[in-house]
Amino acid sequence: MLVIGRSTRLSRYVTDLDKSYAATARFGAVSDTLDAEGNISPLDAPMPGEESLRAAIKRFTGDLLQTPPMASAVKVGGERLYKAHRRGETVERESRPVKIHSLSLTHLDAASKTAAFEVSCSSGTYVRTLVADLAASLGTGAYLTALRRQSVGHLRLEHAISLDDLTETTIYNHIIQTNEVAAHLPVVRVSGKVGRRVCTGGALEASGIEGPYRVMSGHELLAVYRDAGDEARPEVVLCGG
Repeated sequence: MLVIGRSTRLSRYVTDLDKSYAATARFGAVSDTLDAEGNISPLDAPMPGEESLRAAIKRFTGDLLQTPPMASAVKVGGERLYKAHRRGETVERESRPVKIHSLSLTHLDAASKTAAFEVSCSSGTYVRTLVADLAASLGTGAYLTALRRQSVGHLRLEHAISLDDLTETTIYNHIIQTNEVAAHLPVVRVSGKVGRRVCTGGALEASGIEGPYRVMSGHELLAVYRDAGDEARPEVVLCGG
């Protein structure tokens, strides 16, 4: 999804949504970046069998603690980890909680030592770390050879279009309206004077909704508000001048 104009203000409500991926991994080797872009070191270890992999997967579903890879954009001490990695340094990192909603084995090829997985997880999860930790628990190593994001919340890959197929004509058929981008948020509907107040960023009566919510007039998304005590204040205003 590419957000443009005022819609860029809605990106914050999408980036933290749960995500799903299709991933392919090569077993019997490790990478210093946990993917195929890094330096690969073969291991003298057999490919785990299907039964062993499926049993291990159960241990890597649910609430986990995950250490961010060195080749990542996470900041430690004010610096991105990947910068230290490029200097050949290893920085101590704190483990962070993530949630793996589901992890399934979809393909296994013992001859090429590859396996394919489908993952549904919380935002902030590193699938390459998940695969590496899964392999380590079985006494071997693995690194990602392919990763494809299938969904971000309610926004799914099957509704996307490739850049090669994007033209001045087809682009209009694939524009996601602002209301669709924020469709996962609760709704408060307004009209008349209240709608005009929203478009000037005015306060409203508290709705009793926890967290951000859409303020709409008809089919138009006017703003995103959040309660603050007895009133509601705008976080994003999309209407008005």
